[in-house]
Amino acid sequence: MAQLASIASLVGTGLAVYGQVRQGQQQKAQARAQQENLRQQQAAQQEQADLQAAANERERQQRLARTIAAARARLAAGGVAPDEGSAAALAAGLRQDAAQDAREDAAITGARLAAGRRSLLAPDGSLNSFLRAGQSLGGAVRSLLD
Repeated sequence: MAQLASIASLVGTGLAVYGQVRQGQQQKAQARAQQENLRQQQAAQQEQADLQAAANERERQQRLARTIAAARARLAAGGVAPDEGSAAALAAGLRQDAAQDAREDAAITGARLAAGRRSLLAPDGSLNSFLRAGQSLGGAVRSLLD
C-alpha cells in the first residue's frame, strides 16, 4: 500500500511538472506572438516616421528655394550681383540653417521612436516554469526517499 501511495505521489508530481512545462510553452508562444506584434507595430511606426520625415524634407527644401529666390530677387533689384559677395554668403547661411533644421528634426524623430521601444531584456517567464517544475520534481523525489 505504501508503494501505491509513493507511485501516486510520483504520478501526481509528473502531471504537475507536465502542466507547468505546458504552461511555460504556452507562455513562450504568447510572448513570441507579442514580440511579433510589437515588431510589426515598430515597423509601421518607422515607416510612418520615414514618410513624415520625407514630407518635412520636401517642404523644407521648397521653403528654402522660395526664400533664396526671394532674397536673390531683392538683391538683384537693389543692384547687387546675387551670386557674389554678401548675396552668396546670405544664400549659404540660409542653406546651413536649413541643414541644421533637418538634423534637429531627424534627432527628434529618432528620440521619439527610441522612447516607444520596449527593452530587449523584458522577461518572458519561460525559464521560471522550468525552475518550478524542477523544484516540484525534487520535492517528490525527496518524499519518495524519506
